[in-house]
Amino acid sequence: QVQLVESGGGVVQAGGSLRLSCAASGRTFSNYTMGWFRQAPGKGREFVVGINYISGVTDYTDSVRGRFTVSRDIAKNTHTLYLQMNVLKPEDTAVYYCAGNPARDWYVGTREFEYSYWGQGTQVTVSS
Repeated sequence: QVQLVESGGGVVQAGGSLRLSCAASGRTFSNYTMGWFRQAPGKGREFVVGINYISGVTDYTDSVRGRFTVSRDIAKNTHTLYLQMNVLKPEDTAVYYCAGNPARDWYVGTREFEYSYWGQGTQVTVSS
């Protein structure tokens, strides 16, 4: 079955950087849409970025555009999704989740229900 395992979270000062990783297994992900969501304390889960592997379309939420970059590394039998986070702010503090779903044409989903598979999350804390 599909497994998504995030890593790379931690505590960083404002202005710093972190790179999150999501190790995906159990499928061939070349025809998937993969995304990152986050959930801050007391708030709902929020879309951060998504990438459609068929169309190449990438969508970022406005608050991270220009600071965060999504990328992927596909090798034989492995697939890793990355989220490079620069110029981190205290409001970026959240649990970050990796998500995936079979792609639909060029579309990049931005809502939770559009993703079938989820990781367990990794905590990112940005201190001021």
